[in-house]
Amino acid sequence: MSLNITLADYGVGNLYSIKRSLERCGANVEVVTDMSRLLDAECIVLPGVGAFDRTVRDILPYREQLREKLESGTPALGICIGMQILHESSEEGSSPGIGLLKGQVVRLQGRTIPHMGWNYVRTEDPVFDGISDRHFYFAHSYRGSDLSSSVATTDYEGTDIPVMFRRSNTYATQFHPEKSSTSGLAFLKNFIDFAEGCL
Repeated sequence: MSLNITLADYGVGNLYSIKRSLERCGANVEVVTDMSRLLDAECIVLPGVGAFDRTVRDILPYREQLREKLESGTPALGICIGMQILHESSEEGSSPGIGLLKGQVVRLQGRTIPHMGWNYVRTEDPVFDGISDRHFYFAHSYRGSDLSSSVATTDYEGTDIPVMFRRSNTYATQFHPEKSSTSGLAFLKNFIDFAEGCL
């Protein structure tokens, strides 16, 4: 039976590519604008490109319940801003985050901001098993900082930065698998297989 994914539409970014990619990997995907629907989800995906406060705004009324759901083991994937709102807070805004990941999202340090393009992801995490080309697409000006949950890094202008986190059964990536060609699809398929194993 196919995995049922609830995809959050909080009004930022284009959801079409991530929805299509997840469906290509065999999942059933329902897009919801009512964030209370996340509380009943079998698997959650928090996608997007956008600003922290605007992205988290509609989730805030359910913040504690959602964090408890994720801590209890519901599988989830946060992508880019969807990863960032899983942190406790961000330098980009004043709203609290969901708080599953610890610490604050911080502004990238470097000559070129935003960071846009392909970078090699270094990880031993099994969600990357079978992925031979580990170059993934990035588009961001901020990054996560929860080193206690970091499971992957990349080199950005000579500095190692964390780009994938795992806590409980939640994965959170700074890169965009839905924009990362065949490697991204392989990652999403591995995540779906992982999520199915959690149920």
